[in-house]
Amino acid sequence: MANPFKPSAGSTPPLLVGRDDVLDDFTAALSDGPGAPGRLAFVTGARGVGKTVMLTTLGDIARGEGWEVVDETATRGLIDRLTRSVRAARHDTGVEDKPRTRSFSVGVASLGSVSKEFDLPPADPHDLRIEIGRLLDSPVMADSGLLITVDEIHTIATDELDQLAAITQHLIREGRNIALVMAGIPQAVDQLIADNAQRPRVSTFLRRAEMMVLGKVDEADVAESFLETARRAEREWSADVAAQCAKATRGYPFMIQLVGYHTWRAAGAERISYEHAERGIEVARRKIGQLVHAPALQDLSDVDKTILVAMAQDDGPSRSTDIAKRIGKNTNYVSVYKGRFERAGMIDVLPNGRLAFSTPELREYLVEHAAHFVMNPWTEGQSL
Repeated sequence: MANPFKPSAGSTPPLLVGRDDVLDDFTAALSDGPGAPGRLAFVTGARGVGKTVMLTTLGDIARGEGWEVVDETATRGLIDRLTRSVRAARHDTGVEDKPRTRSFSVGVASLGSVSKEFDLPPADPHDLRIEIGRLLDSPVMADSGLLITVDEIHTIATDELDQLAAITQHLIREGRNIALVMAGIPQAVDQLIADNAQRPRVSTFLRRAEMMVLGKVDEADVAESFLETARRAEREWSADVAAQCAKATRGYPFMIQLVGYHTWRAAGAERISYEHAERGIEVARRKIGQLVHAPALQDLSDVDKTILVAMAQDDGPSRSTDIAKRIGKNTNYVSVYKGRFERAGMIDVLPNGRLAFSTPELREYLVEHAAHFVMNPWTEGQSL
């Protein structure tokens, strides 16, 4: 049997663990009718928590309810691609372009009046709002709607964000069965909202979107997902070994797939043992640095990376005072970054105020690659 685990970008795992609340809320929003809060939403969370997988799953739910679904990424040309996709969906439902008829009459005293009818060409075929309206006006769409998902929303061009906001707001105002779900990492979504704060229409559109925040999964649920995956494949995987694997993931969704994949691969056709789990976990720990931590750190400033490296010097949770001392700043300075890292899903703030890395193996990766990061960016003129 093929390996059921999928540790690659956007691939749907065999089981979506720990996301029932999000899925239930979205299903309810589809049933609650036009204007339901969950129909305009952001899916956000740290790298590797399954944002793209969530978009795919929400699309599957909508399709199951009879909705049309268009999936896109916010690269240049988004509006044009959405227009063409909606038009294709409209044609698939049997709704064709119909010319509009207009009539006029001319009266002359000695001749009476002459009336004339003529056909106008269809409305602009490149207008996304018109295309969506035509689709949703179709009798076959009477009890369904249209879901648009947009991944990497922070990469959207300003003019296309303007169009997307205006079109969506008009359709909602018209009571259309439309839903729009956008995905992005927290700091990028926050920046998108901040950058448009002085543009009322766009700002209102972004701030009214519900936040579906994806975090870590309970380790007990992870262990059960390993056992259920094995049962479906008629493989032997003991509860103790499943718990060992779950602990190594620390509830991080991408790590669940990495550990599952490499443990399954290590076992071959044999019963999955502690030895297979140890080998799979070791490979997964190496892979997560390359696949998750490297790109995540690349997005950060030198100051961000320096603070994280200072935090990584502790074997366990860190105190803000220790981090501040290592970088030559005060605790208020560290607090600004603490909030930013927590929002990005990179650290947890513990009840005692100490800071702990949230994603598996991030501390180890930072220690191993510390020499590559700038340790005193302030001397180069960089400031908060």
